[in-house]
Amino acid sequence: MLKDVFELKTHNRMELINITTEVNFIIEKSSIKTGLVNIYSKHSTSGIVVNEDEPGLLKDFQKALETLVPSNQNYKHDIIDNNADSHIRSFLIGNSETIPLNNGKLDLGTWQSIFFVELDGPRTRKVTVTIV
Repeated sequence: MLKDVFELKTHNRMELINITTEVNFIIEKSSIKTGLVNIYSKHSTSGIVVNEDEPGLLKDFQKALETLVPSNQNYKHDIIDNNADSHIRSFLIGNSETIPLNNGKLDLGTWQSIFFVELDGPRTRKVTVTIV
C-alpha cells in the first residue's frame, strides 16, 4: 500500500482541474502494478470526478451544477458561511473516485481524466492518493 498527499491552489469559486498527471506521478513512485487507486478530496466543498477533458463539456458541467444548486437561495447554512451551495454540490458529485490499476497504469477509458472540482475557491486544497 502507498499513500501520498499533494496540494493544489485553485483560482476561481468553481473550477475543474485535471489532476491525472499528479496521480500518475504518485503511481510511478510506487512499486505497485496491479490494484486500486483511490483519489480522495479532504474537503467538504470540493469533489473528485472522472470524465472527458473537453473545455465545452467542463463549462457545461459547471453550468449544470449551477442550475441544479443555484447560489443565493437563502440556504440555512448560509447563516454560518455563505457557501451552502458548495456543500450541496459536493454532496451530489462525491469526494472520491477509485480506479483500477493494471500493469502500473490507470485503467481509464480513452477520453477519461481525473478532475479535482473546486466548489468554494479560490483555496489551497489537499488530495490524498492511496494505492492498494
